[in-house]
Amino acid sequence: MTKKYVYLFQEGKASMRDLLGGKGANLCEMTNIGLPVPPGFTITTEACNEYYSNGENVPNGTWDQVWPALAEIEKATGKLFGDKKNPLLVSVRSGAKFSMPGMMDTVLNLGLNDDTVEAVVANTQNERFAWDCYRRFIQMFGDVVLEVEHYNFEQILETAKEKQGVHFDSELSAESLKWMVSEYKKKIERKTGKPFPMDPRVQLELAVLAVFRSWNNDRANVYRKINNIPHDIGTAVNVQSMVFGNMGSDSGTGVAFTRSPSTGEKALYGEYLMNAQGEDVVAGIRTPQPIATLAQENAEIYQQFADICQRLESHYRDMQDIEFTIERGKLYMLQTRNGKRTASAAIRVAVELFREGVITKEEAIMRIEPEQLDHLLHRRMDDAAKVQVLAKGLPASPGAASGKIVFSAEEAERQGELGEKIILVRTETTPDDIRGILAAKGILTSRGGMTSHAAVVSRHMGKPAVCGCDALKIDYSLGLFSIDGVEYPQGTIISIDGSTGRVIKGEVAMVDPELSADFKEFLDWADEISRLKVMANADTPTEATNARDYGAVGIGLTRTEHMFMDPERIPIVQQMILAQTLEEREVALEKLLPMQEEDFYGILKSMQGLPVTIRLLDPPLHEFLPHSEELIVEITKLKITKEDADSLREKEALLRKVRALSELNPMLGHRGCRLGVSYPEITVMQARAIFQASARLVKEGCDIHPEVMIPLIFGVDEFLMMRKLVDDTAADVMREQSVHIHYKVGTMIEVPRAALTADEIGKVADFFSFGTNDLTQMTMGLSRDDAQGTFLPTYLEKKVISSDPFVVLDRNGVGKLVDMAVKLGRSSNPTLGLGICGEHGGEPNSVEFCHIVGLDYVSCSPFRVPIARLAAAQAVVKNKK
Repeated sequence: MTKKYVYLFQEGKASMRDLLGGKGANLCEMTNIGLPVPPGFTITTEACNEYYSNGENVPNGTWDQVWPALAEIEKATGKLFGDKKNPLLVSVRSGAKFSMPGMMDTVLNLGLNDDTVEAVVANTQNERFAWDCYRRFIQMFGDVVLEVEHYNFEQILETAKEKQGVHFDSELSAESLKWMVSEYKKKIERKTGKPFPMDPRVQLELAVLAVFRSWNNDRANVYRKINNIPHDIGTAVNVQSMVFGNMGSDSGTGVAFTRSPSTGEKALYGEYLMNAQGEDVVAGIRTPQPIATLAQENAEIYQQFADICQRLESHYRDMQDIEFTIERGKLYMLQTRNGKRTASAAIRVAVELFREGVITKEEAIMRIEPEQLDHLLHRRMDDAAKVQVLAKGLPASPGAASGKIVFSAEEAERQGELGEKIILVRTETTPDDIRGILAAKGILTSRGGMTSHAAVVSRHMGKPAVCGCDALKIDYSLGLFSIDGVEYPQGTIISIDGSTGRVIKGEVAMVDPELSADFKEFLDWADEISRLKVMANADTPTEATNARDYGAVGIGLTRTEHMFMDPERIPIVQQMILAQTLEEREVALEKLLPMQEEDFYGILKSMQGLPVTIRLLDPPLHEFLPHSEELIVEITKLKITKEDADSLREKEALLRKVRALSELNPMLGHRGCRLGVSYPEITVMQARAIFQASARLVKEGCDIHPEVMIPLIFGVDEFLMMRKLVDDTAADVMREQSVHIHYKVGTMIEVPRAALTADEIGKVADFFSFGTNDLTQMTMGLSRDDAQGTFLPTYLEKKVISSDPFVVLDRNGVGKLVDMAVKLGRSSNPTLGLGICGEHGGEPNSVEFCHIVGLDYVSCSPFRVPIARLAAAQAVVKNKK
């Protein structure tokens, strides 16, 4: 038995989106609930997929089902396809399961030829209308189906307007349109070597094939990639009887939303034009009227339309985006779909639909994509602003900013102190740039990926960043960068959009974020539903307060190394590193101790009543020293000038230490707990700072919960050695201060061996926090920044991997280690706390994985806390048993 490839609109329903596509399923649904829909049929997505699997041949039996379906349209309309007296004209449109506006092809007015156009003239008594439809059809068919480039037809159109002396298409006479039709056909025959097809059945067959082909065009492939739409679902083809809004003053066309797509306000929102076709509404040739004006122009049609809109919203239980046409006083519905909306509108609509009793809280939270919330939490570019895009990089940190170009952290800080708005432009940033990053409104780099230093720090600070913009050619010596040969010197004003990766010329108007009462209520619902707690990564009291304001229930990661990068502290840190003896090192540590104590005091106080997880020093020590190349330059200058012998000796000693500390692979080198094993006094100093700050707060009556985290262990013996240092220091401080401090000591699981031996470590640890950035690097054998800037894009393009593993957690590999460590750890310690503090903690797919494997919390940048809260709730709904 032949598979069914063709469904009349009355045979389908809304639930058949996989088979009929979104547009086809909704046309079927509207037909079956009794709305005025022009009759038609849908060729299924299965036919499209089999077309490709059969070497671009339509599956057997398809046309045998198309022609009887077309006969049903003829019966319903009283018109005949290709008839010389009363011809049926149809539209042929694409329609995948997921909306892909403008990405695939459409053909309108199909069925016109030299004979049927005369029949349309006779039936409408409107010669200009008929010939305008014919020239539009040939132009669209020639472009979409016969692949004659669009500009060929535009040249003929411009010539016709010049000959007649008019400016707009709508002013062309019937005679001009007839001349254009003749010229169009000549052009097509010259370009293709064949005459324009006059047989309507041939036209229909060719148009269906063109829509199938358009599924695989470049823009459709790119759109699917950007929006994570599968490439193997195919498109349906909708063949529908044409209705015309340009048949006179009693005809028209328009688009409307059942609620405002900008604000979510419950009111009809849209526009229409009388005596026009759909493309005229968006072409800007005539100014459309607000939909409310239709009430004065035709009260009966308006009321019918308003009633249908309400009916559709009630039926679909969501805001609808509706296309309609009025033909000679009769209303037709051409499409309905869930309307695209801004993030703020989406939240308002979801909250109000719940209040109206239309949807449940669980349904409401599933109506918002977590990433949409980004748009509410950062300044963004005004959608109405006209922009000139210079280049595009990776959208590394959301938000937008304008400012003057500067090329060094020092200059950024200097100009920032003068009140200048600046954009820090670097090949890539390092921890040394932290002051410049703080001073900048945004960061732009020519290298680095989504988890590069610039990206991670910018997201952490809530600053916009565009990274890996390889079109950027930076010349530090000349103080400029160039794009496509055009130079932009320091001081030039540019804008960056960290949500899209755009680099834009000049200053762009910005819109500040506004968090509504609906937003807060919506996230409260998410918290009611979710099991995972959401904590934040924060290194300062200000960041901790921001995190708390966004709903974080603790700090899951405080990175102590960021505190060492203050310019006032760097000389002391370097003194500690350069010390030749324990005594010399302890002198430097004594200076750092009160500074660290104040750091921890501020963060713990701002998070009273909530846990604060403080990671001990993690990066290799050489990161706190100057680059060897810079030192070599300085030493060479001193040798040439012979001005300062003492300074020369200091620089040469520093260079020797830098070279002694340098490692071939520092990410796997002398860092994390390994520093504590080699230099236990560093660990003791940090632990003392934590507990002295805690003791002060306990005496002040504060409810604090410090948690000390040991980084980069690969086995239980390392952990026990570090834990003893922490526990002994805590005991000393509590005895000295006569206070009791409730604290925990745990570890990061970021080395594969630690995950494999988690049962041993779990016996003696209070908690695990998975550092999935390093765990991904070590499990997959990838250097994060190098891979993202070189071969990972190729791997993604060639589908070797489905997503960047530093953005979306690799469930099949890294995820198995996490799952194994969770089970092993809990088997030996049922009360073991479990969380994640890598960049994955704020990525929705990764948050869902954390829910599935049974973690207690995720921790992410403060500005991603709302996203993680929503993702945690959605994980519960998606994974209900």
